[in-house]
Amino acid sequence: MRDNTLSISIIITILITLLSLIKTTPEPIIEVANFDKGQHLIAYLVLTVSWLISRSIKFKATTDMMILICCFAFGIIIEVLQGVITTYRTASLLDVIANSLGIIIGFTLFKTFIRKKVDI
Repeated sequence: MRDNTLSISIIITILITLLSLIKTTPEPIIEVANFDKGQHLIAYLVLTVSWLISRSIKFKATTDMMILICCFAFGIIIEVLQGVITTYRTASLLDVIANSLGIIIGFTLFKTFIRKKVDI
């Protein structure tokens, strides 16, 4: 697992990019208001934790703050791209807020529980 952390982080980043920019299937039969905000939060929580684990194992000189800034910038770039290069997606400030909450929660979970578990 330790040897694959960077590959896993890259795959997660690519998946989030693709899922954010491709046209998805038709609307669900049962619509839950703002359900996608939870999806954003979880996606960016996983993204942040994966890169923090990779950083801790592979890139010890990189700071946690740099990872957080990159995840936040990535989320903003994806939102801008949704508004600019797609006709079926829109940029949303609420999505940026959900992404940011995911990053903060991911960082908190990493610092509190995960770093200790993986002996980093």
